[in-house]
Amino acid sequence: MALDAMTRTRIETDSLGSLEIPADAYWGIHTARALENFPIAKRPISVYPDLVRALAMVKQASARANRQIGVLDPAKADLIDRAAQRVIDGEFHDEFAVGVIQGGAGTSTNMNANEVITNIALEMAGREKGDYAFLSPIDDTNRSQSTNDVYPTAVKIGLSLTLRSLLEELGLLRQSFLSKAEEFHDVLKVGRTQLQDAVPMTLGQEFHGFATTLGEDYNRLQENAYLMFEINMGATAIGTGITAHPDYGPSVLRHLREITGLDLETATDLVESTSDTGAFMSFSASLKRNAIKLSKICNDLRLLSSGPQAGLGEINLPARQAGSSIMPGKVNPVIPEVVNQVAFSVVGADMTVTMAVEGGQLQLNAFEPVIAHSIFQSITWMRQAMWTLRVNCVEGITANRERLGAMVGSSVGVVTALTPFIGYAAAAALAKTALLTHRNVADLVVEAGLMTRDEVMKQISPARLSGLQAVTAAIPVVRAADSVVEE
Repeated sequence: MALDAMTRTRIETDSLGSLEIPADAYWGIHTARALENFPIAKRPISVYPDLVRALAMVKQASARANRQIGVLDPAKADLIDRAAQRVIDGEFHDEFAVGVIQGGAGTSTNMNANEVITNIALEMAGREKGDYAFLSPIDDTNRSQSTNDVYPTAVKIGLSLTLRSLLEELGLLRQSFLSKAEEFHDVLKVGRTQLQDAVPMTLGQEFHGFATTLGEDYNRLQENAYLMFEINMGATAIGTGITAHPDYGPSVLRHLREITGLDLETATDLVESTSDTGAFMSFSASLKRNAIKLSKICNDLRLLSSGPQAGLGEINLPARQAGSSIMPGKVNPVIPEVVNQVAFSVVGADMTVTMAVEGGQLQLNAFEPVIAHSIFQSITWMRQAMWTLRVNCVEGITANRERLGAMVGSSVGVVTALTPFIGYAAAAALAKTALLTHRNVADLVVEAGLMTRDEVMKQISPARLSGLQAVTAAIPVVRAADSVVEE
């Protein structure tokens, strides 16, 4: 009996002929052909739930608009509306089965949505799946629409919804770095430029810098989100609006704004909007920017935690797993490493988007599916990478305070803080002496009679060295030739 249930089918027909469809499937013949034609990625569009919800939102708004302008029977419109709402609420997502990579400019995705929503509606009406004489996926659920306005609109809405969760996680990661900046506000360390010792700073300042750069990315992503708000519903095939009632465009826009909560606007030139995918390229570029800057932060975390004995060893990252199958006790910075790899993938995805945008021809870009997949994947992976970086790494970072203090104490970089008082030449000579003799800079300054011990200690205090406390007065400069004797 179970076998019979598994093998039961229904027959559906399109312009190419007939196919057997699993009786329990909510998708139909157009989806079936796509499953045969595009066994590429082995990843269905359902891996991006916000895209599925966005497709249902477009179908729901269209049903309401078609009812409002009088081109769709109210009873049919109501069935489509309620069926779409169930998809928006999270039901039937596994029925969105076509692959993320597909030919046809998204037609397979649009038809998958039409068929699923139609068959949900048929079931709600007490009819059999596939009873398209009662309610049609094309004539009713796709009324006043074309893939060429439905698909890009759904992608833009889906990306807008997905971006919300990315921004939320980015905000949490930024806050995590700010918390560490506060925790490390008094931890003095040696700054570095070009991987060489520079002037002192605090570890808190370093982590605050990480938080600031993430905050800037947050703002840039928010700004680029508005690129997704221009839609082309009502354009139908190429932007001329053929088969759509003149009142459909304004009506569907009003309903989409209400359903999505997004500040959507209809493009002023629907022909241009239907063929142009430049907004996706700009949006992808903003994701790449964020990914690259996040990767740079992870590079810094790996450098700062390197060792722990023969590296910088300034901070400790949480130990997440054994780092070697041959070296006992080795622990690797696996969380920053995985974030680096996500960033590399985002860069590659951005190049894919760029080439797909360039590949558009005449009145349509046929490559929107790979554009959509690339950007959705980038957002999804980045969100998850930010989560693991925050929870499994940043929140557990500790400072090696004793090592940092010792490094600052022996660093000739502190002499830079004394140049306003002893002059550059004297400071350079003292730095050279300190490097050759491995002696403390403060001791050499006092011995040379350039400053008193109290004056030196005041100027090399953590607050002064890190710039947190400004120098308000100068000690008279002493000529190097008069006071410094090289050893």
